Amino acid sequence: MESSSEMVPFPLLESNYRACTIPFRLDSDNPRKPTPTEILWIDLCLNSVPSFRQRGESDTTVVDAPIKAEKFAQRYTAILEDLKRDPQSHGGPPDGILLCRLREQVLRELGFRDIFKKVKDDENAKAISLFKEVVQLNDAIEDGGKRLENLIRGIFAGNIFDLGSAQAVIFVDNSGPDIILGILPFTRELLKRGTQVVLAANDLPSINDVTYPELLEIISKLKDENGQLCGVDTSGLLVANSGNDLPVIDLASVSQELSYLASDADLVILEGMGRGIETNLYAQLKCDSLKIGMVKHPEVAQFLGGRLYDCVFKYNEVLNG
Repeated sequence: MESSSEMVPFPLLESNYRACTIPFRLDSDNPRKPTPTEILWIDLCLNSVPSFRQRGESDTTVVDAPIKAEKFAQRYTAILEDLKRDPQSHGGPPDGILLCRLREQVLRELGFRDIFKKVKDDENAKAISLFKEVVQLNDAIEDGGKRLENLIRGIFAGNIFDLGSAQAVIFVDNSGPDIILGILPFTRELLKRGTQVVLAANDLPSINDVTYPELLEIISKLKDENGQLCGVDTSGLLVANSGNDLPVIDLASVSQELSYLASDADLVILEGMGRGIETNLYAQLKCDSLKIGMVKHPEVAQFLGGRLYDCVFKYNEVLNG
């Protein structure tokens, strides 16, 4: 199931864009033989099958969930084993986007729409209850620079960058504390400074990523009786459906709505390992950009020459003239 509207390239992409940070294969590689990197990532997906099966088994919205969860495990495993034998099968050769897409397609074909829904709802409820306290603690810091550092420390690994942007597009990541206690207090600070902010969220559910409808609901619950975020006007805040349905993102294919809203942006933030590291760490944009996320896969840490759970903060400034 895809977004109903036609997809278009993100308007701020440079022409050399490719949605894959880690090269899975070279042009010189045998097209019929999987590369060591492809094998590594296929095995990573194989190792995740039991956890997805368990999530599916407990999905009370699906009839015969345990039976269908086992079918998912069998089908996705078979697809991954096919790719090991022939990397050109199933639309390959595989990369991070294809491996995620094949998994989501099998889940949706079996009727699983959102196997992480209960987890997301529980985490969102907890985080919403803490939002006001987090905002008040931040507001109590009188020095603007220190307040900003406190706001972005958790999301941006303690780094500070120029926030003089008139318009920012933020590709958001996980439900719960990530969006509610991290991104939204930071967004509120940007709104206080007069910046227009576009939050871009997934069209369809994928693992525990926040979706466009969920983000609208969260913001609605956080607004006070005056429609403000703890006293801050939200007229400059827009929420867009990115058109994406994966935990990674190919910016060559986004919704027309997001394309329109982002056309004049002078700062783009890609948050999370999937969007900010695995698929877009080296993406060149026509405006300033920031890629942030925590490294949660040993394979990614090894490629980057870092350690598991390292935080990545990559700021690219576009110099005009």
